[in-house]
Amino acid sequence: MKKFLIVLSIFFSLNSVFGQKLALVKTDGKFGFLNESGQFTIEPQYKEAKEFSEGYAAVKQGNLWGFIDKNNNWVIEPQFTNAKYFNSGIAMVEKNKKWTYINTKGEELNYPTTDKVYDFYNGVAFTRKGDLVGLINTEGNVVIAPTYEVIRPFDGDFAKVALNKKWGIIDNKGNVVVNLEYDEIGNFSQNFVWAKKGSEFGIVTDNQFKPIVGVDKISDFETNNLSIARKNNKLGFINKNGEWIIEPNYSNAKDFSNGLAPVEKNGKWGYIDESGEIKIPVKYNDAELFSDNGLAPVKQNGKWGFVNKQGELVIPAEYDISVSFGFMQKDKGFNGNIARIKKQGKWSFIDSQGKVIADKWFDNAELFND
Repeated sequence: MKKFLIVLSIFFSLNSVFGQKLALVKTDGKFGFLNESGQFTIEPQYKEAKEFSEGYAAVKQGNLWGFIDKNNNWVIEPQFTNAKYFNSGIAMVEKNKKWTYINTKGEELNYPTTDKVYDFYNGVAFTRKGDLVGLINTEGNVVIAPTYEVIRPFDGDFAKVALNKKWGIIDNKGNVVVNLEYDEIGNFSQNFVWAKKGSEFGIVTDNQFKPIVGVDKISDFETNNLSIARKNNKLGFINKNGEWIIEPNYSNAKDFSNGLAPVEKNGKWGYIDESGEIKIPVKYNDAELFSDNGLAPVKQNGKWGFVNKQGELVIPAEYDISVSFGFMQKDKGFNGNIARIKKQGKWSFIDSQGKVIADKWFDNAELFND
């Protein structure tokens, strides 16, 4: 019985380690990994490292890259001149000046010849021959022979594709879900996508295009029922039928999240609900989306703080929250109950009460990842 309990304890301990999210941080020129309690699970020791993905992280030892697990054990010994992230159980690595694929055992995969090797995402990767691009799956089977001039990275199960300068949408099985007949197209979501045909912008659903009079810009619906649209240089919100739900009265706007959307008027930002009613006064220098925990970043006097849905500034405006290498709107706020912030040139994380986790600051810090 005692032996069983020891084994069970080890199992739950390992499960806890492998299930937790870790953040890549840099301090004193070395990279390590931090858990959400602010404790180092892997002390800073690597001169270069990449974030965890699917339980593995590429790290550099000496001049070569390998992969570690969340217990800092080598699962693939250093042997590559470069390495990327695991996705769908496959990672791109460089060896002998050649990029190729490996599995989680470090075994090289013999996949069809391609002019360029691309990352896997959601079970597929691009394959190129000359000027045309297709898809392969994780078994190395060709899903789509090189057919398209452009395939954009998949957003969920769908990707934009172009041929003869016309755009459409395919799924990750290679099926065309929106015909290639548009001059511009958005990201496909919930059977809807915005598109431009000739000089007209509109909504495509069930492969049918419905133009919206006077509109010259539409944003993606993503998971929302409303999308930003522009008419006469002003922004408002339309539904999936192309009807104006909130008239175009704003100089700038961002997506709805948690029932509220940031909008700008006369150089100041606030928040409206889906009826168009102002719920948080238009008084900030900038504003971002609400996170799932009900907090959103707002900018005041050049610094960022966080408001709740009642418009109360619950975390003082004293931080920077974004960097130049292109984080998405959703990454600028809370990711779960932790937000990444910067102060006086150092990076760290705060919880939803505004407390800096473990009172630690770093030269650089990435978002928490699996």
